[in-house]
Amino acid sequence: MTRLLLMNVDKVGDSMHWTIEKEQEGMLVRDYLISVRAFSRRMLKVIKVEGAILLNEVPVTVRAKVQVGDKLEITFPEERKGEWLKPEPVPLEIVYEDEDVIVLDKQPGVPVIPSRQHHGGTIANGLIHYYEKNKLTFTVHIVTRLDRDTSGLVLIAKHRFSHSLLSITQKEGNVKRSYTAVVTGKLLEKTSTIDEPIGRKPTSIIEREVREDGQRAVTHYNVEQENEQFSVVKVLLETGRTHQIRVHFSYLGHPLLGDDLYGGSLDRITRQALHCHKLSFLHPFKEEWIHLQSEIPRDIELLINSYSD
Repeated sequence: MTRLLLMNVDKVGDSMHWTIEKEQEGMLVRDYLISVRAFSRRMLKVIKVEGAILLNEVPVTVRAKVQVGDKLEITFPEERKGEWLKPEPVPLEIVYEDEDVIVLDKQPGVPVIPSRQHHGGTIANGLIHYYEKNKLTFTVHIVTRLDRDTSGLVLIAKHRFSHSLLSITQKEGNVKRSYTAVVTGKLLEKTSTIDEPIGRKPTSIIEREVREDGQRAVTHYNVEQENEQFSVVKVLLETGRTHQIRVHFSYLGHPLLGDDLYGGSLDRITRQALHCHKLSFLHPFKEEWIHLQSEIPRDIELLINSYSD
């Protein structure tokens, strides 16, 4: 399926079009878009009402049949921005950008999206400002979200179709994130996998915990440096549950330094010592892997060095 998604697609503005091939002859437009091009039924419904479907430049319904050589074109409706999302000149450190995807290197202390506690000053607000400044009609589609105090690489789809395809890519294991974390004490196993389900803590709307009725969560790690007080670990996420790394290491009895929500000390750093240093993903249209890296931020470097003083 991925191969068909990525090949033989042309994009012009807010439209995309394909040339029908032999193996797709006789398919309904609806089935072609869903099974071959991975359109969600929800997206297809929106296009039917607010967009356009053209077959050889003639408007058709999703019940039309396609033949070899036909040109199928989809025009997407204009994306609506939520009323709560206001443009602000929030600084954005862009490490990769094309017409479908943007990757940012997020600083600690910056929320990704607005919340009750943080209405403005978010990555999302900054993106809307950036899009409007560059006359782009997009809204915000976050693919890999980071906690407010976690730093590092964030993958964002520019438009709804890119977001839909990247969601499939992510489920297929083709979006990979590696983190650097500084945890309390020495880990007994230096290379291991934590496979423990995570769910919401009943007494909190924020905290998560390892619990039998939670969603499966898998964290792979390798210790790269250690002493009696801390360990520097490289972490690879197989799943992406809320607070996954923080919860898993707290569960092992080794909470992240600076993570007081899950038992970490604030003595030497006032935010969780967690940074997404590497991001790799299969591009939804270019049929190639994109590999990106981010340097360890200064506060985590100082933290690690402070224990060797």
